[in-house]
Amino acid sequence: MKHRSLALAFAALLLPTLACSEEPPVGGDPPSTGTEEGEVLVGEVTRQELEAHQPDWVAALVEAQADPTTAPDAEAAMALAAVEPGAEVTVYLGTWCSDSKRELARLWGAFDSAGIEPGSGAPFDLRYVAVDRDKRQPAALLAGADLQYVPTFVVRRGGEEVGRIVEVAPTGIEHDLLALLTGETSGVVSGRDDLGGAGSH
Repeated sequence: MKHRSLALAFAALLLPTLACSEEPPVGGDPPSTGTEEGEVLVGEVTRQELEAHQPDWVAALVEAQADPTTAPDAEAAMALAAVEPGAEVTVYLGTWCSDSKRELARLWGAFDSAGIEPGSGAPFDLRYVAVDRDKRQPAALLAGADLQYVPTFVVRRGGEEVGRIVEVAPTGIEHDLLALLTGETSGVVSGRDDLGGAGSH
């Protein structure tokens, strides 16, 4: 009985870290559709909408900028502003997901430090698509995306996928996104061992 209690306590500790990638449990209660901050956002959203809905993400951005160990690399951030125009980046995220919070806070920090404002002079188009906990909605925007984990950053040129960053950017989101945008890397880039590591060169 004591071992079972320890196992349950350990599982409870792991749950928050698995929440962004694991499928919802079969049977039992359906997954929650809300967070402490409010309802889960679903559909195409803007950074402004995300920041208004997720004030803790803004706090994470400020904390990441202030900490030299988590602040984005300024040189890589500036290089993002100078990539060859024409790419499209689609970010699939969950407002319920701590991995999305971490990676987007760092990405926004990189954009801010380089003065990048997608939609107004940035060399690439950027879209944010917020998904539900099952990663099945919004169905129309997920068709053909082969989405398994969030966040996933999909980079396309000429309508064709060049590569994607899945869940954890292994060398920092600004470095990994830059590598995909410049063609230095292609394929799947991820800190997850089960997805093939850091991409192909």
